[in-house]
Amino acid sequence: MGQATTTSPDKIATRDAYGKALAELGAEDPRIVVLDADLSGSTKTAVFAKAFPERFFNMGVSEQDMMGTAAGFALAGKIPFASTFAMFATGRAFEIVRNSIAYPHLPVRICASHAGLTVGEDGASHQTVADIALMRVLPGMTVIVPADATETRQVIRKIVDLPGPVYVRLSRAAFPVIFGEDYRFEVGKGHRLCEGKDVALVACGLLVAHCLEAAKILETQGVRTTVVNMSTVKPLDETLLLQVAKECGKIVTVEEHSILGGLGGAVAEFLAEKHPVKVHRVGVRDEFGQSGPAEALLKHYRLMPEDIAREALTCMQGD
Repeated sequence: MGQATTTSPDKIATRDAYGKALAELGAEDPRIVVLDADLSGSTKTAVFAKAFPERFFNMGVSEQDMMGTAAGFALAGKIPFASTFAMFATGRAFEIVRNSIAYPHLPVRICASHAGLTVGEDGASHQTVADIALMRVLPGMTVIVPADATETRQVIRKIVDLPGPVYVRLSRAAFPVIFGEDYRFEVGKGHRLCEGKDVALVACGLLVAHCLEAAKILETQGVRTTVVNMSTVKPLDETLLLQVAKECGKIVTVEEHSILGGLGGAVAEFLAEKHPVKVHRVGVRDEFGQSGPAEALLKHYRLMPEDIAREALTCMQGD
């Protein structure tokens, strides 16, 4: 079993937790430098900028330049954190991330906010549902999608001295804090948050909270559900995933991302080779986002707890 979840009613955006954690680390480690592409108020790197202006670099609306400069800082022995919206960090700057950061395996921490549908009213141009896929395919890139503010703070601390490049996916929307202070994040380790033998919900990011609610709905229908927080999408916790697949025989992956190439793809690829079981992928299905309030978008794309519960029941059909 993983660490127990908390019943805290607090809702905090993971980008807010990132900003605070970054400022705390800045006071502890003078090697840390922060770069932003003129969005520090939104990405929350402004908190670091106010405390350590000499170690903060606003690169303007020039994401490729920001990534190249971050690579230079890494070569000079600094620990660079580069932030902008996820659409631009992974899309507009992909070639520089690939050739200047991933290829030489440099320890740049790309912490991108405003990922997924919950960007909301900014619409499809800013809602990337392909960023996990883009980063996961790069050799040596660690990919982490924290589930809440508590986990985000621990992620940022853990990756400071992690070898090689890291992509951390952060969100604009405030979501429930599901972990207590006793929670311990480890890179490459998933956490089983509740346990059942009928079906397993394997999720990352904000939708872990929705999976916990879905498990409660399923319990009222006599379905015993395992919920796994797979916050490290790469490297995947293959040991835990294999264990859950053998115990449940049915896996439902849940993510605020395309079902193509993200967590669902990673899980399906691994299990197809190691232990074929029924895998049902819940996420965005080969379509773009659109403008609207965050919760309305999650409802429209059928990513609410009741939707996830319904998909789990569909996955179980035919037994």
